[in-house]
Amino acid sequence: MSGATLPGDPPGGRRAVGVWSIGVSVYFVAVIFRTSLGVAGLDAVERFHVGASALSTFSILQLLVYAGMQIPVGLLVDRLGTKKVLSLGAVLFTLGQLGFAFSPSYGTALASRALLGCGDALTFISVLRLGTRWFPARRGPLVAQLAGLVGMAGNLVSTLVIARLLHGIGWTAAFAGSALAGAVVLVLTLLFLKDHPEGHEPAPSPHQGAVYVRRQIAAAWREPGTRLGLWVHFTTQFPAMVFLLLWGLPFLVQAQGLSRATAGELLTLVVLSNMVIGLVYGQVVARHHAARLPLALGTVAATALMWAVTLAYPAEHAPMWLLVVLCVVLGACGPASMLGFDFARPANPPERQGTASGITNMGGFIASMTTLFAIGVLLDATGDDYTVAFCAVFGLQALGVSQILRLRGRAARRERERLVASRVETVHVPA
Repeated sequence: MSGATLPGDPPGGRRAVGVWSIGVSVYFVAVIFRTSLGVAGLDAVERFHVGASALSTFSILQLLVYAGMQIPVGLLVDRLGTKKVLSLGAVLFTLGQLGFAFSPSYGTALASRALLGCGDALTFISVLRLGTRWFPARRGPLVAQLAGLVGMAGNLVSTLVIARLLHGIGWTAAFAGSALAGAVVLVLTLLFLKDHPEGHEPAPSPHQGAVYVRRQIAAAWREPGTRLGLWVHFTTQFPAMVFLLLWGLPFLVQAQGLSRATAGELLTLVVLSNMVIGLVYGQVVARHHAARLPLALGTVAATALMWAVTLAYPAEHAPMWLLVVLCVVLGACGPASMLGFDFARPANPPERQGTASGITNMGGFIASMTTLFAIGVLLDATGDDYTVAFCAVFGLQALGVSQILRLRGRAARRERERLVASRVETVHVPA
């Protein structure tokens, strides 16, 4: 990526990569824990003797906690810095995973997933903030996509490793053993993580209690780019999130007649596709900023088309080639959701990045939570008719696209104004 470093930009370099790698490793483990239920859904039904609606409540509660905490987390990151917030997150999600391993009942398991969701919520915004503090702004899109790619690698670990452990050593040993990874990243964070490079400390902002909080949130929300980022994230992320987090395995096994091993391979394909497409999207947006919206809307259109073809296929089961294409397309949802941050980032100054990212990050998780619940209710109401249940995807996509189209013009105009203003300031920076 070419281009001169702007005045005040962090230098990047090997030290930045090393520090950022520690932070992103915390997010990596958080994603392993978050998505571990996706490969344990059928086991959870047997262990806790619950139906589809109750099973979906696990993920819904986890995402409810996650989504509800995004703005508070953004404020915390802006005020306390990355190290403290990531350390707290590692403690909470490790305790949640341990609690889930030893839960004797549905109620205690729910509480454990809520605690896990709380810790998970503290990670991603912190990692985004870490990237903006250690790398030049021009590398922002690629660094954000790489963070998302590492998260999907965590999903891959769930699909390949946790699934095998569950059927090899059992529920308690698999979940308790995986919790050790949380302890490892906590130690690394406490020993080696730095909030920012030397000489690039953020300007102090006076804390004014509730007034400060209201001002931060209001200022970020007033920016059309923040709201556009939220709706891009809302519309693009949830189809793959719902598939990987909970309903993909049951859909492939119960509705499509696949074995659990074959279904696991297709879930793995979603993750691998995500990782490849994430690299492509990051490079494209870093070079062609105007590609953000076409990529986001194109991903939504492709996802809707593939779900429509799969659900309407005139046979009892969709052919394997169609399921493979569906999973490849679902792999684009994660990278497309990261584009939401590329709208919010240039719309807000550095001292408001955490808050703006928190608002943006709420979008996809609210959509995922809503869809998880809708699918569970529809499955129970229709006697496990997955065709009807998965039609819930189209309603949320339509809502999100309408909001993206409504906000895109205002966000583009505001971004151009900020770009012109920054260039004028740069010209007047003394040599």
